[in-house]
Amino acid sequence: MARTTEGMEPTSEMTIDRTSRTRPPLTLIANSQEWHSRSLESILGPHGYAVLRAYTGKQAIDRARASHPDLIILDTDLPDRDGLDVCRELRADPSISPATPILITSPAHTSRQRRLDALRAGAWDFIGASLDGEELPLRLDAMLRAKQEVDRAREESLIDEITGLYNLRGLARRARELGSQAFRQQEPFACLVMTPILGDGTPVQEGTAEASAVTESLAQILRQTGRNSDAIGKIGPAEFAVVAQGTDSRGAVQLAERLSKAIAQALAESGLAMVAGYDAVPNYHEAPVEPADMLMRASLAMRATRNEPTEGRLLRIRQFDGNVH
Repeated sequence: MARTTEGMEPTSEMTIDRTSRTRPPLTLIANSQEWHSRSLESILGPHGYAVLRAYTGKQAIDRARASHPDLIILDTDLPDRDGLDVCRELRADPSISPATPILITSPAHTSRQRRLDALRAGAWDFIGASLDGEELPLRLDAMLRAKQEVDRAREESLIDEITGLYNLRGLARRARELGSQAFRQQEPFACLVMTPILGDGTPVQEGTAEASAVTESLAQILRQTGRNSDAIGKIGPAEFAVVAQGTDSRGAVQLAERLSKAIAQALAESGLAMVAGYDAVPNYHEAPVEPADMLMRASLAMRATRNEPTEGRLLRIRQFDGNVH
């Protein structure tokens, strides 16, 4: 039976922690037992947690990928999957942050071996049948604080943790460095943005296993085929950018063609095509456009190109000309 904390005054420390949140932490509860889900929700709701429910293992995985919850609570006995298998799959999914706490619950008494198996599967904790309405929120608060610290460190990092390429922050910094060199040496300078689309022209659906696999494959290809002098980064769910010193408009198109051919060869069975946009100046000393603005222009050109038919081509590319918004 769940023991709630109605009528209890929170400590000042608890109040400070929870009132400083910018939004309610989202907790995904995957449990086919309505009474158990309600018990958890009755404890978490008054302590400022938002709850999203799933009733099967498949729902849990799909909703975790789509909503990126702050916490995940999985029951061991889901109708279609063993909860520990779901935990392992979530831990292996690159779209789910490794810092996301996953807890395993069981409505019945569980053996020590089962609890150890849950921890080995990637769970942070195991919750038994008896829910302590005062202890559970405190434990979750501690886990959430740990996740927030990891997320903050990741946001301040310059590298995308999934692909190993620059993230947007890192790419912007590296682009400024390359721009300074191009300015001093009076060289051309270009920014190229690319994204994959399916053969029928539709974008790869974000949050799916297919999108994760495509993103990882594209990142690997870009790392292998990109020039050492270029800065390559992931700037969106399936959007990649290349900042190229010493590259003019013609060179940007050739770069996009070379990368598209490599991608087509490596992912021949996927039926993917690439759309790209770029911005380039022939002499960066004479036209020192802010690199962040060039990246934005290239992205706008790419988006305009994405809305046009590919006509069976592996690459459709467009230069920013001031007429795309």
